[in-house]
Amino acid sequence: MDALERIKKQVTDNPIILYMKGTPDFPQCGFSARAVQALKACEVPFSYVNIFEDEEIYRALPKFANWPTFPQLYVKGELVGGCDITLDLYQSGELQKMLSEAVGKKAA
Repeated sequence: MDALERIKKQVTDNPIILYMKGTPDFPQCGFSARAVQALKACEVPFSYVNIFEDEEIYRALPKFANWPTFPQLYVKGELVGGCDITLDLYQSGELQKMLSEAVGKKAA
């Protein structure tokens, strides 16, 4: 399976997935750290891919999404955006609703 097929499978199989630099416990850039903080504050489970651990994903993801930067958040197979968009959605309350719907949980 090539990298683009793997990405497609990951975003399809995981209701919420963040492609990031590092891990949620040890983010390796400020943008990834802020995106993780917003996701954790929504109190829903999410998957992640550390792009530093998979060179093929690291190179293919910008082509897959036509989005050049990391992190990249996908909800229900759709690209939501990067750090700034994720934080804007969180501050407006939209991220909480979006993520709760994705995992079938009632929003708080």
